[in-house]
Amino acid sequence: MTQPSPVEPRAQGCTAFRLRRLSRRVSQHYDTHLAAVGLRSTQFSLLGSLVRRDRPPLTRLAEVLDMDRTTLTRNLRPLEAAGLVRMETGEDARSRLVAITPAGRERWESAVPLWEAAQRTLHEILGADDVVRLHGALDGALASLKGVTA
Repeated sequence: MTQPSPVEPRAQGCTAFRLRRLSRRVSQHYDTHLAAVGLRSTQFSLLGSLVRRDRPPLTRLAEVLDMDRTTLTRNLRPLEAAGLVRMETGEDARSRLVAITPAGRERWESAVPLWEAAQRTLHEILGADDVVRLHGALDGALASLKGVTA
């Protein structure tokens, strides 16, 4: 008697749609927590990237964040208008550096406990084991897709 061959699992539906939907829900969760200091999760992440880097060139920051320069510039504008970051001229006139201001650092530091609360709550909702698996899957997918454009 032959054994039936195992059926391989097949993904159903659009992966991009599911990721965007999850991203929106997670962002809403963090945004709710960060609203008390007037930041959105994307802004908190940008400020955090600048806290860890000393005046990175705009192009390098875009690479680190996996964003194109245009999108990064658009996301930096409200932070610049609020006095939380400033754009500086680099070594040549075409090069732009991004610097966090003292007010930006202060706002980020006041947001850290709110972000930690959002993180803790999300991990409680999802469960620690699922968060570890999710991080592993996301990190693996990011590594696999590095440099893939089409």
